[in-house]
Amino acid sequence: MSRIGKAPIDMPKGVEIEVSKGNVVKVKGPKGELTQQIDPDLSVAIEDGTLTVSRPTNQKRHRSMHGLYRSLISNMVVGVSEGYTKQLELVGVGYRANNSGNLLELSVGYSHPIYFYVPDEIKLETKSEKGSNPMVHLSGSDKQLIGQVAAKIRAFRKPEPYKGKGIKYFGEEIRRKAGKTAAK
Repeated sequence: MSRIGKAPIDMPKGVEIEVSKGNVVKVKGPKGELTQQIDPDLSVAIEDGTLTVSRPTNQKRHRSMHGLYRSLISNMVVGVSEGYTKQLELVGVGYRANNSGNLLELSVGYSHPIYFYVPDEIKLETKSEKGSNPMVHLSGSDKQLIGQVAAKIRAFRKPEPYKGKGIKYFGEEIRRKAGKTAAK
């Protein structure tokens, strides 16, 4: 049996889970509300403050869906109770980040600034302090959405291996390459 799939999900205080027709799971909490459509073959049971996902057979498809949907529901519960954050760091001379509301303006070495609108479900913050690299903070309750938005922002200027310039996740290690060696 799936190790991830069979693990029960504990519901923290202030979190409500509702399973409606069509296997739609709604999770409400202090940080927001999320919904997820579950595969119709799987069943979701709520007992004594814990949620369990079970599968009907041991087919490969059922085994893979079992762990997937249990993880998705668990991420929803953590998201509405604690929330998720991602931090991006802009490394490079003249690289800047500003925001007005949810509109992010990036200046990352191109001849023009890049404007990117972050969805309303995500809270956006930019920080530029003298002596340190500019930072972009993303926070919200939907782990998938935050990861996707962070990946899109990073794709504007991926970190390169020679000087390490670009947009990287905070704490990410960039594999560095040696440059050209000088000729005789």
